Amino acid sequence: MTASRVLRDEGGYSETTRQKVMAKVDELGYLPNRLATVFAGDKASTFVGVSIPDLGNEVFSQVLEGIDRKLGALGHQSVLGLTQHTLDEEESWIRTVLSWQPAGLILTGRYHSPAALDMLRNAGIPIVEIWDLNSSPLDISVGINHFDAGFDMGRYLIACGYRRIGYVGTSHDTANAASTRLEGFCKAVESGGGSVERQLCLHDTATFYPGFYGTEQLLGSVNDIECIFYQNDAMAFGGLQFCESRGLSIPGDIGIAGWGDLPISSVLTKRLTSMHVPHLKLGQVAAEMMMARLSDEPVERCRDIGFKLIPGSTVRSSDRD
Repeated sequence: MTASRVLRDEGGYSETTRQKVMAKVDELGYLPNRLATVFAGDKASTFVGVSIPDLGNEVFSQVLEGIDRKLGALGHQSVLGLTQHTLDEEESWIRTVLSWQPAGLILTGRYHSPAALDMLRNAGIPIVEIWDLNSSPLDISVGINHFDAGFDMGRYLIACGYRRIGYVGTSHDTANAASTRLEGFCKAVESGGGSVERQLCLHDTATFYPGFYGTEQLLGSVNDIECIFYQNDAMAFGGLQFCESRGLSIPGDIGIAGWGDLPISSVLTKRLTSMHVPHLKLGQVAAEMMMARLSDEPVERCRDIGFKLIPGSTVRSSDRD
């Protein structure tokens, strides 16, 4: 009982007794079961469930790093779940992680299955939805307006003089930020008198190689494409490599635009035209707002972290440059 009081920091013992208990703890290599402590109702949980689509996408790795750093600095730990861009996977993970009695949940995206929504609404814990800004969140939303980000890129390429444009990205089984971004992009291109000649959405991951072979498919099926917009910078890098391997001049023969302003851009001989999003900051802000809610501090429901177009040198210059 005395050892238990020491480990729970409940008092009622001398400093000499505390030192003896802690010396035995060190000798035995004892680690307290923090989850059991939460289940016993003695202390509030320090676990925060965090779901992201996958770790292969550098964007989400940076977001996760921001979350984990901030939560760790404030005495909390991340419990990671990978949803693989599917609502079923997210629903299964939510059901599991809620059984662990987390302090709160940070979820990537604004779309959830009906069963997941029921569980989340009944959970009674703070919930932060990140990435795709939601003006009517379950609790708190942190991210950017992906429609506006896509629209801004489309408007920029039109201003650069492009009219016949292609798109290379990936497809998923549900609405997501990339599809919202593409919707905004197409709207801007069409409003500006151009056309998206083909939207090539591959059943693959949004990485270098799909960008490479996706560009080959696109250019092999549509004539006179003037510029290609990619789902992210990794795919754009693959597309850039394919075009250069075929002797195409960038941006003389064809323009290349990515999205995300990932560090991969720093190794390119040309600065990739892209859209900068502060991914690390997004994660940090999400964690800060979670901790504020846990401390019963006033928190705004929606936080737009913003984005910035990077003109680069892989598309022709425009009057906006």
